[in-house]
Amino acid sequence: MRNTIIMDSFDLYLNSLNNKNRLDFAEFQGVNWINFYRDISLIEERNALVLESNSNSLFKNTKPYYRSISPGCKICGEGKWSCLFITNKCNASCFYCPASQDQDAIPTTQSLAFPSPEEYAEYVKFFGFKGVAFSGGEPLLFFDKTLAYLKAVRKICPDVYIWIYTNGILADKEKMTKLVEAGLNEIRFDIGATDYNIDKIKFASGVIPNITVEIPAVPEKTELLQMLLKQLESVGVTNLNLHQLRLTEYNAPRLLKHNYTYVNAERPIVLESEISALRILKYAKENLMNIGVNYCSFFYKYRFQKAGFRKILANGADVNPNDVTENGFIRKIEDNKLEYNTFSISHTPNENSKILNIGNGKYFLKTEKTGFKIDFDDDIKSFLSEVKSDKLLKIPIDDEKFQIYSKECIEKGLREI
Repeated sequence: MRNTIIMDSFDLYLNSLNNKNRLDFAEFQGVNWINFYRDISLIEERNALVLESNSNSLFKNTKPYYRSISPGCKICGEGKWSCLFITNKCNASCFYCPASQDQDAIPTTQSLAFPSPEEYAEYVKFFGFKGVAFSGGEPLLFFDKTLAYLKAVRKICPDVYIWIYTNGILADKEKMTKLVEAGLNEIRFDIGATDYNIDKIKFASGVIPNITVEIPAVPEKTELLQMLLKQLESVGVTNLNLHQLRLTEYNAPRLLKHNYTYVNAERPIVLESEISALRILKYAKENLMNIGVNYCSFFYKYRFQKAGFRKILANGADVNPNDVTENGFIRKIEDNKLEYNTFSISHTPNENSKILNIGNGKYFLKTEKTGFKIDFDDDIKSFLSEVKSDKLLKIPIDDEKFQIYSKECIEKGLREI
């Protein structure tokens, strides 16, 4: 008689990610998917570093850090920021870039286009964002446009914290001065785009209040970055943000030339990149560096940024805060049924849309059904009470309860490998 292995709901979910990733990247040769026998030494090192980092980690242990994180990072983790992509054109060619960056476009965020700086600023004000970031592409390629949006946000939202992402190639003293005079609070340099040359950062030193270096953790550059920490401190950098490399259809042809190991998550992520970030963080701690270092993990970004925007839209729809879950879904209990919904926003009307007139812009909030609806019986009532009181000790095995958990809670920690 054949033994049957019954997988619990979370394992089934993880298995579905495995299958989806392999299907999505089936056309690419040489994807080195993780092998739990072959890669045991990498897995053991990663797990040991994760365990050590948990003693100083934010946002449900998804953002390990040393010493400090920037004000912008705090706002991001709280889900109260908006990132406007000023352009889709870039003047660098980083092998790890996840998307095409070859043409200019109308500034966008969350699939919303903002041809007018004032329209965007009114959108920021209406939804109550506490932070705004300008990204791209490369914002400094279109400096006047970037400056116009910055000035509009600062005028209409005087208390918002504003930062900008740049590769720094076009940075100079004049631009840095104009940015800070327009109200910029923080600048973030991707020095990976300039082969880790930090000369352009000096133009921001003493001009812009907060200077951050934000880059993917490239495994081959681990020791170089460790040695650069002192130099970064000397030019006024207060924080180093390290991202995890991930595989996309756009960067696959170049990323796959590197001998990386890919872990199945909601997107394929690079195991060695996480190890690199945690090694650098550990090095900073052991050497008592003055610079703050944090690991901006894929799980942090995927969970907290998505949950944050769901909450922003729920607030814009005037949903009772008590009905909004930690994960940003709308809990609805009606006719002894429990279900969860969320919202989407667009410029396109729908018969069930709620119209939002914000300044000169018109937007449409649409209720999106998750497809999950069950009887609200005594067992489910008891489980929901346990979840809401934060007494749940482990991810539930049962499918219905797992679905409730996934809508109610943000998953904790850097997922086990």
